[in-house]
Amino acid sequence: MKTEKEKMLDGELYLALDPELTEERTRTRLLLLELNNGREDEPEKRAELLRQLIPNAGTDLWLQPPFYCDYGTNMIVGDRVFFNFNCVVLDVTYVKIGSRTLFGPNVQIYTATHPIDAVTRASGVEFAKPITIGEDVWVGGSAVINPGVTIGDRTIIGAGSVVTKDIPSDVFAAGNPCRVIRSLIPE
Repeated sequence: MKTEKEKMLDGELYLALDPELTEERTRTRLLLLELNNGREDEPEKRAELLRQLIPNAGTDLWLQPPFYCDYGTNMIVGDRVFFNFNCVVLDVTYVKIGSRTLFGPNVQIYTATHPIDAVTRASGVEFAKPITIGEDVWVGGSAVINPGVTIGDRTIIGAGSVVTKDIPSDVFAAGNPCRVIRSLIPE
């Protein structure tokens, strides 16, 4: 029988109030408290906190505090990724982010979702869908990336967009819902 964590990571219905998951989220909240209240002039301390918070990150990850996530351990981050102020990553399942990707302020990335059926939802279970964001992507401020979305390499997501479906590589996409506006490949 699967643990609640295994079900969570596999995208199955699971109980978020499971003691193991609650303990992991508490650990993350304590690390975030220390990171978000940390000093700019203590780069070694910040680097150590980031290694603990997001152990699956490449080199030169920069999170401009405040930053928020559920677990941190479910994020797989490439090299030289930047999160501006006040970003939120609900990494209930895997969030894969390619190298050199940039996030504007207030970007929100949600893998977590809930059953549509009210009776099931009221039982306290939820589930998640993984998100993949390619390399060299730029996500404008206040964009929201919904569960299950893939964004291709070198794509730009306009500020304030709500990404509900996959967006291909090499495009500028924007809006609510987000849609492709134009290609970024020179003709």
